[in-house]
Formats: sequence, C-alpha cells, structure tokens
Amino acid sequence: MSFSFPLLLAAALRMALALALTTPIARERELHDMSAGLRTFPIVALGSCALVLLVSSEFPPGSIPVMYVIQGIVTGVGFIGGGAILKAQDRVRGTATAASIWSTAAIGACVGLGHAEIAIVLSLFTYFTLWLVNRLEAKHMIPPTPESGGGPGATAR
Repeated sequence: MSFSFPLLLAAALRMALALALTTPIARERELHDMSAGLRTFPIVALGSCALVLLVSSEFPPGSIPVMYVIQGIVTGVGFIGGGAILKAQDRVRGTATAASIWSTAAIGACVGLGHAEIAIVLSLFTYFTLWLVNRLEAKHMIPPTPESGGGPGATAR
C-alpha cells in the first residue's frame, strides 16, 4: 500500500468544496433552531464525499460498487433525517430539515464523483428554497409552518 499525494490533494479540495457548499444550508437551519445544523450538515456532506471518493478510487465511475455506495448513502442518510422529524399532537416538525440533510448528502456525493456543477446548483437551490420560504413567512405572505413556530393549522414543510 502506497500513499498517494494526488489522491490526498483531490480529497482535500473536494471535501473543502463539499464543506463550503453545505455550510450556508447548515447555518440557515441553525438560525431557525432546528434539530440539525452547523455540525450535522457539513459532516453528512463530508462523509458522503469521502465514501464516494473511496469507492471511486478503487472502481470505475458508474460501476456497480459505486452505485451500491451511493444507494447506501441515500438509505443511511434517511435514518439521520428521520431523527430530525418530530410529531407532537397533530403537528409534524422537521421535514424541511430532514430533506435538507438528504440534499447535503447528495451535494457531498456529487462533489466526490467530480460533478461540482451539480453540487453547486443543488446547494444554491436548497439554500434559496429555505431562505425564500422563511422570507415569505416573515412577510405573512404564506402561513407559518410548525418549524417556524406556526399554529396548529400550520402545514409541515
């Protein structure tokens, strides 16, 4: 087994990009006092990126082992997201946070596979969606959701 400096450099650059793309999403969730935030989101993206880098360093892109790892990431991150969803009485909270966690895993996987363009677009759209809904709620243009402290008639997001 030999140490690969090119792999080290590629891993460091890709993981730095995954971290940079998911930190704004994490900060947005942290600002709204969600169950996951500045720790969870970047770690999910970094882990997804590392797993994809690892399998891609051993197998060709698009191969069955690479697809199995991506399938495992999608399934495994679903469990983390499930922990962010809470049901109290007739209200459900945390679905937007759970979906955002899943999105950050996809960002990490995209970066790990070398598709930074897809990761950038997904990061921007995820952040923009969260930001826009919060703005619309603040201006009372849409009803508040349970995640934002909405009333019993609020819808889950």
